[in-house]
Amino acid sequence: MKLTNRSKVVSNKEMTLAEKIYLPAIFTGMGITFKHAVRTVLKGAPAVYSYPEVQKPRADIWRGQHVLKRDEEGRERCTACGLCAVACPAEAITMTAAERTKEERNLYREEKYASVYEINMLRCIFCGMCEEACPKSAIYLTDRLVDVETNRGSFIYGKDKLVEKINERIDITERQSEKQKNAVK
Repeated sequence: MKLTNRSKVVSNKEMTLAEKIYLPAIFTGMGITFKHAVRTVLKGAPAVYSYPEVQKPRADIWRGQHVLKRDEEGRERCTACGLCAVACPAEAITMTAAERTKEERNLYREEKYASVYEINMLRCIFCGMCEEACPKSAIYLTDRLVDVETNRGSFIYGKDKLVEKINERIDITERQSEKQKNAVK
């Protein structure tokens, strides 16, 4: 019974003629448009970039594609401790640990290494928690853009895309904190 009384109260409310023909909403929208038009005339148009030829400048702390770093001797730094996967709030990192053999001594830094290391770039939120959690300074977020792909499966980056090439080292000194710089030494 209360519900019918309330619906009567709501239905009894009369709209003004201006509200019925949406005049206040139209004038509000026109005011916003006029404000932007005046700002463009007085201050000039905002910068337009012809991407990909000209890229919009990004902040110094911008985080992009991940890289698994190598040490000075070319060995992988990652020891498959799993701290990056635990720290990841999006649960985008998965890894499988393996034991190093005597023949692999020049490939891996420690006795344990990540035989499988994958990051699901569709889940990653580029927060940088993985790079902060890593005790060996093995993973970093670079200033590079993640490649455009055509299917979902190609957004799962394995070691083939993440580990830096020996000939093409990626400089991340600007992104390193003092703690990370000291851990590498």
